[in-house]
Amino acid sequence: MTLNMYFNPVHTVQGFGCLEQLPSLVDCVAAPEKKILLLVWNESVLKQPGIRELNNDDSGRIVTRVFGDSNPELEQLWQVYLETRVLDIGLVVAVGGGSVLDVGKSLCCLYGQFISSVEDLRRIIATKEYDVPACRWIGVSTTAGTGSEVTCWATIWDSKNNVKYSIDTPENYAFAAVVDPQLAATMPLGLAVSSALDAVAHAAESYWANASNMVSRGLALEAIRTIMGNIDQLLVDGCSQDAHDQMAKGSMLAGLAFSNTRTTACHSISYPLTMQHHIPHGVAVSLLLGPVLELNLPAIQNVDILLHAFGVEKPEQVGQRVTTILKAAGYPVTLGKWGITEEELPVLAAHGITKGRSDNNPVELTETVIHNILKTIL
Repeated sequence: MTLNMYFNPVHTVQGFGCLEQLPSLVDCVAAPEKKILLLVWNESVLKQPGIRELNNDDSGRIVTRVFGDSNPELEQLWQVYLETRVLDIGLVVAVGGGSVLDVGKSLCCLYGQFISSVEDLRRIIATKEYDVPACRWIGVSTTAGTGSEVTCWATIWDSKNNVKYSIDTPENYAFAAVVDPQLAATMPLGLAVSSALDAVAHAAESYWANASNMVSRGLALEAIRTIMGNIDQLLVDGCSQDAHDQMAKGSMLAGLAFSNTRTTACHSISYPLTMQHHIPHGVAVSLLLGPVLELNLPAIQNVDILLHAFGVEKPEQVGQRVTTILKAAGYPVTLGKWGITEEELPVLAAHGITKGRSDNNPVELTETVIHNILKTIL
């Protein structure tokens, strides 16, 4: 008998204008005697309703920092930790895309201990010696794709050592997630599309993951239907409020789905493509959707329902649909166009096996299997 177990404690608020509820959410969880770290990706968001009220708080409890980089590096996390560890932070409000949210939730796990150097930080993260989070956090997403506002893990990159770390503990779910599509409405079209396809990958991988369950599969299907059914509208009119609303809804649903299952082969194989060849994460992971789906076909439950969610009839049409969308957004759709040669595939295949992702795939991943997948999109 199969047990269906699902857990996600995050208070979720989604819709145009919901950002105005941020101050009341902060008041629900913030300790009056402690500081609040307002971590934002850009100073421009400080003018937004809800955030503006927080930033203008005259009690002295708000500490504002800007983190504007993508794919946060270990050294960058170390610098933010150094700047803020003595401030007695009781709540982190992270406003941005997945990178800012990942830094914010990472800090919650690090504030409870003294870390002496970046090497010490590397060891603590690698061996998962961080404490139960010392403070809570609230995630305000400004992109529609990562779902980071409703997951309990964070990705930190260590490019010097060609390593991607995951800081994760079930105690580090956000107190609340605020998903206001207005914040994503000014994203460049290419970024909006690649972010949306990243969310589709989250959902699809959640659907077929070894760790999937009845609830996560339902959330995943609705996420795919929502995004794939409305992404053409985004391509036609990048300013469409309805399209951005649908992308935000789909991304949040995908986040809720894979918050319980994690991802699988698409993400595992994509990491070296991003780290070594700088292919944007959403592009790299979505290029792999078609071939990984075809690999996993024998193990996917109710595959016809999944294909219907994508709006196609045949498995091979998933990859074709994705590449059509990427081309319309101006992205190259082969690895060769990104500067990757066939001679590099064995190294990429070796680095494409990552614990927690590759072993969560329903069909076994080997270097040979990954090499063959990469050849199909070369």
